[in-house]
Amino acid sequence: MRIGVVARLDVDEAVELAGKIVDLLLERGVETFMDTPLLKKLNKITGNNGKKYENLACGLAEMDVDMMVAIGGDGTILRTQSFINKKKIPLLGINMGAVGFLTEIDPEDALKAINEVLSGNYVVEERTQLQVWHNKKLQTALNEVVLMTRKPAKMLHIQITVDDEIVEELRADGLIVSTPSGSTAYSMSAGGPIVDPKVGAFIIVPICPFKLGARPTVVSNNSVIEVKLLREGKKAVAVIDGQFEEEINYMDKITFKKAENHAYFVRLNKGFYKKVREKLTEGGINP
Repeated sequence: MRIGVVARLDVDEAVELAGKIVDLLLERGVETFMDTPLLKKLNKITGNNGKKYENLACGLAEMDVDMMVAIGGDGTILRTQSFINKKKIPLLGINMGAVGFLTEIDPEDALKAINEVLSGNYVVEERTQLQVWHNKKLQTALNEVVLMTRKPAKMLHIQITVDDEIVEELRADGLIVSTPSGSTAYSMSAGGPIVDPKVGAFIIVPICPFKLGARPTVVSNNSVIEVKLLREGKKAVAVIDGQFEEEINYMDKITFKKAENHAYFVRLNKGFYKKVREKLTEGGINP
């Protein structure tokens, strides 16, 4: 097995845990690679002379591995997935973030979990992603695409179409088009439903709509969703998984449909609803 390791770099504990995981993998004879910025950060905070891990360095986009271990929060998972999206590499997430809904393992259980994985005691879960077009194919979204105004305190006038049928025309602060994976993220905070990842659906959630009848809508993930800006002089920005931005202009159309590529996650034991209860009870605030 070939395993790649990536971690958030703004938390020293995450970087140090990455070093322990790499050491364990090497001890078990696993061919191991480290994201190059992680290697540099690890050498810096541990005082290594750069020799210990120098042969393990690899850019995230160049990772050709059987599995990725990502240490961080959901942002780390989303960033990593955006680089490995077309390679069908399963991700094992270790939570070093605020909520870490997409992650699987708590940091204190990380080394035990790695040993379980190396023993073959895991399953791979498939997650639907959202493909986005605006004049050209854009980055794939695992969680959601958020449309918001370029100018604070301004509203967007938008038309929402599903399979060529107008669903809604409204003014709102913005709009979220979410996958089931993203239903426990911004979509939920904006009033959208929690959707089991096994459900073949997308969720359309207006953000603070100026219309009483405008409510979240769940549509088939085989549908094509189109959103058009109707107000001249009002520009919007589409934010994909919080990682990528695309400017949208008057009468521009942005199109969403199910992506050909799925995301893959390594799972050991926790079910979806158990995770919902555990992760969302405190609203992401650690006591």
